Amino acid sequence: MEKFKTHWEIQHNWQLLFPFLGLLILGYSAYKIASAFFKNYAIVFVIFASIVVFFLLLKLTLFVFKKLENKWILDYRWEMIRVFMVFAVTGSSSLYVGRPIMKLIGITKENLNPTLYWILFIIIGLIFYQILLVTFGWLFGQFRFFWEFEKKMLRRFGLKRFVD
Repeated sequence: MEKFKTHWEIQHNWQLLFPFLGLLILGYSAYKIASAFFKNYAIVFVIFASIVVFFLLLKLTLFVFKKLENKWILDYRWEMIRVFMVFAVTGSSSLYVGRPIMKLIGITKENLNPTLYWILFIIIGLIFYQILLVTFGWLFGQFRFFWEFEKKMLRRFGLKRFVD
């Protein structure tokens, strides 16, 4: 355990919550992916596939951590887990917020061209993604990181005047 704490630069036991939650989210994601692909198979097969997907997702996540470790400016390594959790929660939440907003406006797949519907859905989801990213970043204690990330993203969208 000390080797794990040293590797992730964990100074206090409460910080172990983030690797634990990260693994829990990764396990849930692996199960959802495996059950989506193998929904007509026996539960034992789905669980086995979930374990394989979990291992592959873990390898991919650790690879991405290593690539982003020098690019992202964070105080401790364990904060990368927090940042990834914010991205995961924000992405899922923007979809759950965007759909009811579209229904509230009166936009449905039935009354609009499907291509136009999906373009509007992506635009509305992207707007709420920007707001939720900073909000969840603040809730997870990473406001400064996500505020800088948000400003960089808005500049890339050509909205420089709103940032400066």
